[in-house]
Amino acid sequence: LLEKIDQGRILYGTVLSIGSPVVTELLAQSGFDVLWLDMEHSAIGLESLQVNMMAARSGGTPAWVRIPWNDPVRAKAVLDIGADGIIFPFIRTVEEAELAVASCTYPPQGIRGFGPCRAADYGRISMGEYVSSTYRECRRIIQIEHIDAVRNLREIAAVDGIDGFIVGPNDLSGSIGKLGQSRCEEMMELYREIGSILKEAGKLAGIYAGEFNKEYIQQFLDMGYTMI
Repeated sequence: LLEKIDQGRILYGTVLSIGSPVVTELLAQSGFDVLWLDMEHSAIGLESLQVNMMAARSGGTPAWVRIPWNDPVRAKAVLDIGADGIIFPFIRTVEEAELAVASCTYPPQGIRGFGPCRAADYGRISMGEYVSSTYRECRRIIQIEHIDAVRNLREIAAVDGIDGFIVGPNDLSGSIGKLGQSRCEEMMELYREIGSILKEAGKLAGIYAGEFNKEYIQQFLDMGYTMI
């Protein structure tokens, strides 16, 4: 996955929210580049999450986890059980983006407490190796879900330590008074603006498409998005 990101190849993923490790393992064997395990809008808790992450690994597909909020305590637990990436919802400002990065980073640069278990392969990865390299492979993804994030996007994209962005169309449309109208022209213009800014910044640009529709998806690829 990291090689594909570096090469700028198109990535496709799917969102899992029912908490079934059987379904997670099945989808992990189905050819997606990444799975998104969702803790924000589902009943998935930490114990269920860990089992589903094991299922994703069994199927051979990296698992990114969306936590419910930009909360260092929530992030710490998810990181310690070995998420391949962590998605922070509803980031609107540079300060919020900096907190997200700090939550994933050990001192002195960040505020993450030390205590990896599954993330350090139950001790088979040494503390030195984990701190110097392994934990840095976890992708840190910011969600664009509010018009304030679009207005501040150039500054947010410049925050060191952010690996990519995913647009959340429904909340973004709600923030401009167009909830449920994620395909209106005003929203399409916002998507174009976001895609242009992120391409200019050299950042991974993703979007939650919500359905498989080849023509709809192609519009985002044409705008410079590289993750659907």
